[in-house]
Amino acid sequence: MINIINLGAGVQSSTMALMAAKGEITPMPDCAIFADTQAEPDSVYEWLDWLEKELPFPVYRVTNGNLTADSLNPKKRVKVSKNGEIGSFYMRRLIPIFGIMPDGKKTAAIGRKCTADYKIKAIEKKIKEVASIERGCKELKVTQWIGISYDEIQRMKESNKPWTQLRHPLIEKQIHRHDCLKWMRDNGYPEPPRSACYYCPFHSDKEWRRLRNENPKDFQKAVKFDQDLRHNFKKYDPSMKMKVFLHNSCEPLDEIDFDSDEDKGQLTWDFMSECEGMCGV
Repeated sequence: MINIINLGAGVQSSTMALMAAKGEITPMPDCAIFADTQAEPDSVYEWLDWLEKELPFPVYRVTNGNLTADSLNPKKRVKVSKNGEIGSFYMRRLIPIFGIMPDGKKTAAIGRKCTADYKIKAIEKKIKEVASIERGCKELKVTQWIGISYDEIQRMKESNKPWTQLRHPLIEKQIHRHDCLKWMRDNGYPEPPRSACYYCPFHSDKEWRRLRNENPKDFQKAVKFDQDLRHNFKKYDPSMKMKVFLHNSCEPLDEIDFDSDEDKGQLTWDFMSECEGMCGV
């Protein structure tokens, strides 16, 4: 059985990997795989550079494309659809953006392919390579370790592939996120950064404020992405009737007062509803 860590760069995933390196979680993993959407904050890539040196097993960085560019670049239709003719432009719904309909109603856009297409597919492709899994394989060959902590137990799920099973070591040990932070401090390690795309619509106002204050470069990139997303949907995708936004208040990022505790009339959208267990760990 091959043991593989699905490696994020957040505190849970980092703690799990470092615990394994110290023999506190067994067996020793054969490798770890980090799926790069190419949209992580700079701090995440700096952390990965450090973390790789601390682990006694290899870390493979894989990617299935640039999520930022793919979200912004219009595509041409290759066949007739209800929304357009051959050769007409459209925008892919890759991230869960929000919007305002012509009647003023706020809603979430259809589409949520970022985790499935830019994390899971990239990881599965590498696992098949590492474990020599051939097409049609029905034999259980791989155990994937997922860095979900006990306070996020609702994010657990079973594998839908016959050749792999999912394991959640932190949940096995009933380790919460705050326990991970304490373990990192007790073992002399620095605190890991938050692992999520810098423009992730799942960001809470607290996270947006932290990004603005601690990583202003990434925050300004998110502001630009928010603006470009609106512009490109309006220009290239007439089938999208609503005006799109990253923030669930449906206001431009650079116009939101993230220092205020007042209710912004936000739609309910909890990061914990992220069902794949792959982001933010």
